[in-house]
Parts: sequence; structure tokens; C-alpha cells
Amino acid sequence: MYIKKILWAVALIGLVICGGFAYYIYNAMFSPNTNFNNNEAYIYVPTNATYAEVRSQLEPLLDDIDAFDALAKQKKYVEKIKSGKFAISKGMNNNDIINTIRIGNGLEVNVSFNNQHNLADLAGRISAQIEADSLSLLTAMTDEAFLTKNGFNNATVLGMYLPNSYKFYWNVSAETFRDRMLIEYKRFWTEARKAKAKKLNLTPNEVITLASIVHEESKQADEQPRVAGVYLNRLRIGMPLQADPTLKFAAYQLPQYQDIIIRRVLNIHKDIDSPYNTYRNLGLPPGLIAMPDLSAIKAVLNPESHSYLYFAADAKRLGYHKFAKTLGQHNNNAREYHRYLSSQGINK
Repeated sequence: MYIKKILWAVALIGLVICGGFAYYIYNAMFSPNTNFNNNEAYIYVPTNATYAEVRSQLEPLLDDIDAFDALAKQKKYVEKIKSGKFAISKGMNNNDIINTIRIGNGLEVNVSFNNQHNLADLAGRISAQIEADSLSLLTAMTDEAFLTKNGFNNATVLGMYLPNSYKFYWNVSAETFRDRMLIEYKRFWTEARKAKAKKLNLTPNEVITLASIVHEESKQADEQPRVAGVYLNRLRIGMPLQADPTLKFAAYQLPQYQDIIIRRVLNIHKDIDSPYNTYRNLGLPPGLIAMPDLSAIKAVLNPESHSYLYFAADAKRLGYHKFAKTLGQHNNNAREYHRYLSSQGINK
């Protein structure tokens, strides 16, 4: 009888222990374990991250990090870390959290860019939105084998990156980002657009180079086709483009113009020895002077048909220009704008 009591007691203790263990496991797996007020919180797990790195991001978001640790070890998550951006929903339990952060590449992010003046600026802009750093992006963008294979060089490759918003996984590599941008570039250049460029006697690279000048001249989408028409008229008759933005670009490559903002183009700028000086050189410059908006590219492909050869900024309608067919008319317009600049104390 005494032995039976002992056996019953042992059995009851075993059941209590098992029950307690089962309760602990249930809590570790299925009890809510979040500690933030928003509907979602995000973690960014770098490529080749350790569990300690993931844990440091999760700890402020969870009520009980120790319970999460125990289940992460039990489910072997600590040995198989996945990189990416992941969303933790308010009220999630540890089991759901682990299942969320160990599958695939996580969430996609919107990567957007425009108005970047060079590849270094673009790389910096992109690196703020994905895992890849600016140096790895710039290295991929300027890879000589890639450029040669796809018909670009250092002067023209900025035109491959068409300003827009694109979806990527946060942990996308620099090379994968670059290759996707090439796909988007090729998708933009439909047969119809190629035909329009050919009709203008321009290559796609040349269209975007001219668009960069048009965009720097006018940010007004409704005026850009007229500006494009002026430059195409000049190209057609063998007249220098005489584009002031190209003089600024040429100047900014020189040491004496670093950290200086040129607000007024002067005759001294027209003497700069540079292939980007379109006062001294016929035709288009070697490449882009900045990243054009899509509106400027489309303006070059769909220019306004007219007889204008000149334009000057409009002092009475800032942001727009006055157009002229003769040099005399243009000089009158230019003098009016120069008087405005002088009245504002803008002398350089």
C-alpha cells in the first residue's frame, strides 16, 4: 500500500512537471510577445548576420527575449539566419515571429530616385534605401566589362538609370540592382521610341544626353518640348548648342569652382577648355550633365516643331523662357533678363 502511494505521488509530480513544461512551451510558442504600440515594427537583417545581431534588434520589440531565445534555439533559427527586411505585427507570438523572419528575403521596399547629378550621388541615394553600400553600388555601376558589353561608358551610363520608383528586396546586391536597372532601361526603349530617336538622327544615349541639357534649362514639363525643339533645330543646321548648363557642368569639374554656385553664366565661362563647352564645340557633349526627368526624355523624342533658334529666361515669368527666331530678338530678351539679374544683385 505504501509503495502504491509513492508511485501515485511520483506519477502526480510527473504530471505536474509535464503540465508545467507544456505550459512553458505553450507560452514560449503561442503567447503574444510584442512590446510596441504601432501595428507593425520592422527589423533589417544584414547578409551573413549573426543571431546576436538579430537579437539586438528584436530585444526592444519583445516582452520576453529569453522565451524567444529558447524557442529560436529549439527551432534552429539561430543556425539559419535569413537576411532582409521583416515586419513584426503587434500581438505576434514567438512562433509566428520566427516563421516570419526565417522565410525568403522578407519584404520588398520602394526604391526611388531622381535629379541625381552623377553616379556617386545616385549610389549614395540608393544606399540609403537598400542594404548595399554606396561604394559597392558605385563599383558595380562603373564596372568596365558591364559598360562595354551594354554600350555605355562613364560619361553616358547615368542615363541607364531612369528616375522612377521601383520595388526591390532590401537585401538586393549592388550587381542585381544595376542589372535590374538595365532591364528597365531596355523596357523603356521600345521599338517606337527607338524609331523616334532614329528619325532625329540620335541614338538612345544621345537622346538622354540632350534631355539632360533640356532638363537643366527648364524644369517645366509643358515647356520642355519647345526647348528640345530649339536644340534640335541647332543640331540640324550645324549651329553650336550654346547651352549654358553645359558651361556650368564644365566649370564644376575645375578646382577653382569647387564649393561655388554659379548663378550667372559669364563670358569667362565660355572660354573653358572642355568637351562639355557647347559654345566652343559643335554637336552634343560626350555624355549627360545630370539625370533628366522622364518628361525631358519624352520631350526630346516628341519635340515641338517650330522655327525658334534662341531662348532666354523670362524675367516676368520665372522658370519659363522667351523664344526668338532671330539673334536680334534674342539679344533683346537676354538684355531684359540680365537687367533683372543685376537688379537682384546676381553678378556671378
